Amino acid sequence: MWDTAHLRVADVVQACLRTDLPKGFTMSENTQISTGDAFENLLHEERRFPPSEDFAANAIGSADLYEQGREGPEFWARQARELLTWHEDFSQALDWSEAPFAKWFVGGKINAAYNALDRHVEQGRGDRVAIHFEGEPGDTLTYTYAELTTAVKKAANAFQSLGVAKGDRVAVYLPMIPEAVITMLACARIGAVHSVVFGGFSADALRSRIDDAEAKLVVTSDGTYRRGKPSPLKPAVDGALERPGHTIENVLVVKRNGEPVEWTEGRDVWWHDAVGSASDEHTAEGHDSEHPLFILYTSGTTGKPKGILHTTGGYLAQTAFTQKYTFDLHPETDVFWCTADIGWVTGHSYVAYSPLVNGATQLMYEGTPDTPHQGRWWELVEKYKVSILYTAPTAIRTFMKWGRDIPAKFDLSSIRVLGSVGEPINPEAWMWYREIIGGNGGRAEGRAPIVDTWWQTETGAHMIAPLPGVTACKPGSAQVPMPGIAVDVVDEMGQSVPNGAGGYLVIREPWPAMLRGIWGDPERFKETYWSRFENMYFAGDGAKRDEDGDIWLLGRVDDVMNVSGHRLSTTEIESALVSHPSVAEAAVVGASDETTGEAVVAFVILRGSAAQDDDVVTTLRNHVGKEIGPIAKPRNILVVPELPKTRSGKIMRRLLKDVAEGREVGDATTLSDPTIMQQIAASLRK
Repeated sequence: MWDTAHLRVADVVQACLRTDLPKGFTMSENTQISTGDAFENLLHEERRFPPSEDFAANAIGSADLYEQGREGPEFWARQARELLTWHEDFSQALDWSEAPFAKWFVGGKINAAYNALDRHVEQGRGDRVAIHFEGEPGDTLTYTYAELTTAVKKAANAFQSLGVAKGDRVAVYLPMIPEAVITMLACARIGAVHSVVFGGFSADALRSRIDDAEAKLVVTSDGTYRRGKPSPLKPAVDGALERPGHTIENVLVVKRNGEPVEWTEGRDVWWHDAVGSASDEHTAEGHDSEHPLFILYTSGTTGKPKGILHTTGGYLAQTAFTQKYTFDLHPETDVFWCTADIGWVTGHSYVAYSPLVNGATQLMYEGTPDTPHQGRWWELVEKYKVSILYTAPTAIRTFMKWGRDIPAKFDLSSIRVLGSVGEPINPEAWMWYREIIGGNGGRAEGRAPIVDTWWQTETGAHMIAPLPGVTACKPGSAQVPMPGIAVDVVDEMGQSVPNGAGGYLVIREPWPAMLRGIWGDPERFKETYWSRFENMYFAGDGAKRDEDGDIWLLGRVDDVMNVSGHRLSTTEIESALVSHPSVAEAAVVGASDETTGEAVVAFVILRGSAAQDDDVVTTLRNHVGKEIGPIAKPRNILVVPELPKTRSGKIMRRLLKDVAEGREVGDATTLSDPTIMQQIAASLRK
């Protein structure tokens, strides 16, 4: 943890924040805008990109899926039987009698690992590649379905030999290596509950999660590789277990980078010893459909960590369905690459589980996008002929900043579907993604559909996304609820808003992959998600419906600003800023203002060729006014070298808000680079 006491970023920027910029903007007479409780609907998008005739003709999903989805639980029962293999069939699709605690596929028995592995081997697909692994140093490893099945059986036997039984919790603190997926599936196989903790989290964060889950085993590695250097992992586990009172009996250690590690005899066990010597014979038994599959702790919480609980049958059904239809998956020919770390829910749902349940081939990469060079991802796309790429807007904006010349050096012609996840994507970033990455480095017309997916750790699987063979995609919009999902946008009273209005994103009906609670805290579950609107799950996000009825995500309601009575979305103002050719990235926060209540403060990263001077600030303010309206003009625009982001790529707006409001900067330990705030301070001193 770096000491902020000496830094006082706020002192550095006080002069910037006290400039005599106009305040109290008013809208022009012909501008119609509501000042009620709903969010303002300011940006409009005219561009539409329907699928090509060839894509639509060969697509797996068709428009009638939406009609089928209106059948509710019976639609999901049909999907569960078609996509999964059950040890024992279920007798009831949904039991909602104890709402908001759902039970899906009641009475069914299923094994997640069997569905991901054994059945493909039994059906003659054992030689199909399951995982292409590439380490950051360039080492490679390929697992066929038969080989991965054997590896998981051996790990399951090893875990049981260490005393792990059905229902026990296993903490997983691993990098993006095959052993991470093997560990998760081995837990699922024996009915143990895995709790993956992102490998960049601190010893204290790891310990709090171990304690909350009362984990019995930790699986970790000596280290990993990051930005061209060995990076240790096991020391964090050792630090987490220094204090007495934990429940851990063993630490199972994968040898990844060969760095020396401290060793606790009787507790620490090498993976290659325990798993290497284990039997490769193991029979997968069926577990109850509602048997816990994993606990995943949401990041950024204060106080007691919030363990999101997911169970087996419903989660597998919806993740398999969404991976198949959201990405138009053809498992016999596609190579799927989800770039998310397994420490996040995206890495659970669209790396560890659904690609394997669907029998697909996927790429798994350990390292960062810029090691050993900024074209590393595109080099991998070319090498493995990746056809479906699923990544985050923060990565896309970074690539935009680096320039189109880098992807243009590689053959990206294999890409046929692009996906976005993690936060709303600015329309201009969406267009760059389509034209440059979907257009083979800009050499061809961008034809790959982009599926912008909205979902959460809590929802388990995609909830809003276009179907690429059906929907005319719209830059920046997640567009439509998935078939079988009842999403709505409501006002303060819980009433649906009309097209052209904004409000709060809710889910009106239960869904198969929904969280079953917060681990050990049912009251917190009800209070957090079900108390705001009666009989509706409140996602915590703002959203709007455009004139076509398509849904646009506006970010967390905590990120909505109230400027002179107008509720403005940070997302829309950021989109307006990024649409200017000088801006690579932008983050917007609200700051207290004596006149308007709140004022807009923007932090921008300029593209390499853009000059940093007073003119660019004026130009950008006027650009926002032109794109949205005078009310949205930032009071201040601060040019910075980087933005503070968590390890999952989310912008830490609370730190920027500290700067904007003249406070000392808060805890920055969860940033991917804790020195970013110092860099921002240095840049603002100039």
